[in-house]
Amino acid sequence: MSAAVKYTLGRIGLFVIVLLALWPVNLDIFLKLMVALLFSAALSFFLLKRWRDEMAEEMATAAERRRSEKERLRAALAGEDQAADEQPDSASEQGRGPSA
Repeated sequence: MSAAVKYTLGRIGLFVIVLLALWPVNLDIFLKLMVALLFSAALSFFLLKRWRDEMAEEMATAAERRRSEKERLRAALAGEDQAADEQPDSASEQGRGPSA
């Protein structure tokens, strides 16, 4: 299971646990939801640090892989563009030779 899925499920789980703990409290439902959201966010900052770090590392690795792939493709395209620029020049010179 990827770290992003684990972290997301952990955040949702903390929210549900805090909401269930607040359920018996005599407050408006909207206020309960807001308090549960704030407390679960604070708890996840401390309790889910390892999963958050794993997720950040996975994202950084994926970004670096995409960046290197993009550079490789740009280099390949630049090589093709240079070859394409050389071919029309030689073809136009060949065309001029017999007609002149």
